[in-house]
Amino acid sequence: MKNSHFKYVGKRIPRIDGPEKVTGELKYMTDYQFENMVWGKVLRSSFPYARIKHIDTSRAEALAGVLAVLTHKDIPGFNGFGIVVPDQPVLASDVVRCTGDAIALVAAETQEIAEHALSLIHVDYEPLTPITDAEFAMTDRAPFLHESGNIHSHVTIKNGDTEKAFSEADIILENTFYSPRQMHAFIETEGGWGVLEPDGMLTIRCPGQYAYRDRLQIARALALNPARIRVISNPIGGAFGGKDEITVQIYLALLALHTDGRPVKIHLSREESVIAGIKRHPFKVQMKTAARKDGTIIANQVRAVADTGAYASLGGAVIALAIEHCCGPYKIPNVDLEGFCVYTNNGISGAFRGFGVNQVCAAIETHMDMLAEKLNLDPIELRKKNVYQKGDTSSIGHVLKTSVGTLQTLETAEKCELWKNRALHKKDISEPWKKRGIGLATSFHAVGMGIGLPDYGAATLELMQDGTFKVGVGCEDIGGGNGTVYAQIAAELLNCSISSISVVQGDTSETIDSGTVTASRSTYTGGKAIAAAVPNMIRLLTEAAAEIHGVMPENVLMGDDELYALKEDGEKTVTYKDIFHYLYEKHRPTKVEGHFMLPKEQEEFKGSGGAPHHLYGYLTHIVLVEVDTMTGETDVLRVVSIPDAGKVLNPQGLEGQAEGGAVMGIGYTLYEDVLMEAGYHKTTNFTNYILPTIRETPIIETFPVDSAEETGPFGAKGIGEVVMIPIIAAITNAIYDAAGIRIKHLPATPERIFAALKEQEASTPVNLNE
Repeated sequence: MKNSHFKYVGKRIPRIDGPEKVTGELKYMTDYQFENMVWGKVLRSSFPYARIKHIDTSRAEALAGVLAVLTHKDIPGFNGFGIVVPDQPVLASDVVRCTGDAIALVAAETQEIAEHALSLIHVDYEPLTPITDAEFAMTDRAPFLHESGNIHSHVTIKNGDTEKAFSEADIILENTFYSPRQMHAFIETEGGWGVLEPDGMLTIRCPGQYAYRDRLQIARALALNPARIRVISNPIGGAFGGKDEITVQIYLALLALHTDGRPVKIHLSREESVIAGIKRHPFKVQMKTAARKDGTIIANQVRAVADTGAYASLGGAVIALAIEHCCGPYKIPNVDLEGFCVYTNNGISGAFRGFGVNQVCAAIETHMDMLAEKLNLDPIELRKKNVYQKGDTSSIGHVLKTSVGTLQTLETAEKCELWKNRALHKKDISEPWKKRGIGLATSFHAVGMGIGLPDYGAATLELMQDGTFKVGVGCEDIGGGNGTVYAQIAAELLNCSISSISVVQGDTSETIDSGTVTASRSTYTGGKAIAAAVPNMIRLLTEAAAEIHGVMPENVLMGDDELYALKEDGEKTVTYKDIFHYLYEKHRPTKVEGHFMLPKEQEEFKGSGGAPHHLYGYLTHIVLVEVDTMTGETDVLRVVSIPDAGKVLNPQGLEGQAEGGAVMGIGYTLYEDVLMEAGYHKTTNFTNYILPTIRETPIIETFPVDSAEETGPFGAKGIGEVVMIPIIAAITNAIYDAAGIRIKHLPATPERIFAALKEQEASTPVNLNE
């Protein structure tokens, strides 16, 4: 069917949660207050690295208004959590490895009493020298932060003969790139509440990105049957990966068991969120790239080191994905790729939109522009010459079996007004001392979890009493609007009004396990699961309608929001409301399920940590910047985003993702960095963490290309992460185009740009004849 034949798919359907969000009517978890509520607080470590010799809680316990003070001794189950390796203690017992480590919990009648109680807990520390440099942590001179050593993971991918290729190359580039520790900066800091219900059920309401996994980790720490725990993780006031790991769920659960059935609330301050929350991995990327005179890239050698901080979280998966993507969407026959994920005492790094691809894309796309300049080639032509297409073999050595839209995105970029008229745009400076430049970059991002990890979708469809349908998908909505897409898919396939669809997400009592809302997978897997559930619902409806009117099921047809039974005496209408009451009276189910397994490659590359993926989304960015040569300040004035998301299910939703991703990429490239010194956070709040605001938001245009993915729901793929990736290199390439300086250490702050301009000025020979 053509998009034009659809009622809802491919149409600009407004967000179903839009009105209550924009009016403020929607209540997030941390908005709730209760008359008998208890406040919880967490005591964090005073040192980035120290031994704990003794913990004295007696004074805090004696304080009036304190209901409970808990330490590691009060954990009935396993004292640890972590998505892949549960190496982070719930409450530290003998060692603290970062200032975000939790040592004790307090429950009190008021926030003030709880805060005061924390100050009365005495911890006797033996401070140790923190390890804050990832490269040093890998040496023999560094003490082990964990028994397994300081290298959490080491991934390698080798293909071809790089040594031979470098010896035959006409041009070789070699550079080192550094990327910052970015903060998720969601509006809603970590928090929520928990209560032990009268029937013994433990209810935890806390924003997260995988309610079922959170429930598992809570159960493990509390030594409880997971069936006795209900986790509600939706709605979420922003996440971007920062709420993928356990935040305060286990603390809420522990305190709820000690507060006599009263609900307990924890809500981190922004300062505590900065210290305890995860960040984007800082990377050091060393890249060496070889090409022939005609622009054919023949080799790429990469060594990437990621600082995962005190605990693993998802660091191993991050470095694995980075290495899988570090050659870009290109055909490079000879590669030698190596990545290290390293423990330090610098807080904790984990999942963040882009998941390691951002850091390596900045390197390969800078090299692409540098090669184009040295070979006197158009940067788009160079990329077009080397990009792979469906059926080609990628740099890491696997055949692309699913849709690949990179070439289409580059061709669209070539034709767009900003690129075609770049000479005119560059001349239109706002001040004589400012310079304008236009840059371009392209990238890709995997959809799904990769080889070796469970990756499934599941959905329920329930016929309700009023004749409407409730769609249940475990995947939460972290702001991208996947709930609206779920409603569109269900309404389209059920041939009913979208107003007849309600969607519930992120609730272990209302949804079945649908996997995590990460890895750009929720539209693809959730949509396919709904599509799998719909035939089961149609079968249930038609069989019931046939029974009601005494006809065979094949004589029942679906109309708009109703069914028609074809009888000898004419056509009989059956409403969904009629069917519900018929099934209810017969004590028969009104709910069905649908399940979907995300397709994977057959074989994992040895040592790769999960590569290759089966499916990828692609995107090209073009940006216009203006550089102030007197101050080093850079303004991004215009962005063109050209995504390949397969078939676009909701253009309005795609544009929202593209715009949000572009602004996040601007912040990462120009402003954002959590500064640390000796293991302590020097950046503690938004007062000294620079974020782009509406004033720094440029004109953003989105031009999706049509690259339908036959395995996806209505041809769709995931796009949530790649929307912020290539803009990073596009901005730094534009800065070079404007001012002739290469920024290889992000963020490209005014200080760094100004210093580079001065260095360039000092190294430029003076022409005495002028």
